[in-house]
Amino acid sequence: MPATTVQPALALDTIATPRLWAFTVAGLIVLLVLDFIVTRRPHEVRMREATGWSVFYLALPLVFGAGLWIWAGPTPGVEFFTGYVVEKSLSVDNLFVFMLLLASFAVPAALAQRVLLYGIIGALLLRAVFIALGAAALQSGTWAFLLFGAILVVTAGKVFRDAAGGREHTVDVSSLRSVRLVRRFVPVTDGYRGSRLVVREDGRPALTPLALAIVAVFATDIVFAVDSVPAVYGVTEDPFLVFATNAFALLGLRALYFVLQGALSRLRYLNHGLALILAFIGVKLVLHWAHGIWTWVPEIPTLASLGVIVMVLLTVTLTSVRANHRDQRQARPAGER
Repeated sequence: MPATTVQPALALDTIATPRLWAFTVAGLIVLLVLDFIVTRRPHEVRMREATGWSVFYLALPLVFGAGLWIWAGPTPGVEFFTGYVVEKSLSVDNLFVFMLLLASFAVPAALAQRVLLYGIIGALLLRAVFIALGAAALQSGTWAFLLFGAILVVTAGKVFRDAAGGREHTVDVSSLRSVRLVRRFVPVTDGYRGSRLVVREDGRPALTPLALAIVAVFATDIVFAVDSVPAVYGVTEDPFLVFATNAFALLGLRALYFVLQGALSRLRYLNHGLALILAFIGVKLVLHWAHGIWTWVPEIPTLASLGVIVMVLLTVTLTSVRANHRDQRQARPAGER
């Protein structure tokens, strides 16, 4: 009777020491506290303020990645930058849904950044849980690479079908289970009460629409985590790098929202590009799994992955801009073309 072959558990290598983990988490907490201080007094965010914070949050990962490159070597540095580009491109899609949620709840412009901040904190907590689960799955055997790859390929197919069919992002707040559940057990005020989440009305506590908007954003974070965490594990197996790329990509979302809210709707081919990126990383994971069984199966180097992802994003941007200009020319009267 032939002996059965059991897939060996993987020992995930990590560059992170306890001190590096502590330093990174402490820095993350400081940045979140700084964000709370900035949004303590609700105000409408101007373009100059949003641009300044966006530049700051784009510079942070560059400095962190450069330090990582010098301290740990080029391989972790390339993996970090590649994972960050993947996460940042996927997080732009998050902004579409955030826009729709804020519009659905008629969130006042002065309170929008507070909703986004709570959403980012919820996303960070969820990503930490999913990253830990992903690391545990990888340690149990190489089958996890096949599972993650399949999830990404299936997701890519759905995103591409929606994009090809011309389906736009839609959010029906009344159909969100999380919102319906909250409304079933807790009364909700008929209007906003500044930045307060809970008030007392008729002698009992009641939630404000601001609290419901935060619940809705948090619920959508769960869906995004299912896609993004396997995508970064397709770039690196180091849980620390997966966490760092997620954290840096999410931190700048609040400011980036106000910079890109007018431009996002013009990236008409963004979902096509995201589908290609997800499918590419899914195939990369499947090849990695197959290489562990059949050594003749090729693997895709991380540096090549970075090149492919950057090229896809550039192509998406350029084709969207070109299509927008073409539509503008066609919309002009014949004499003005």
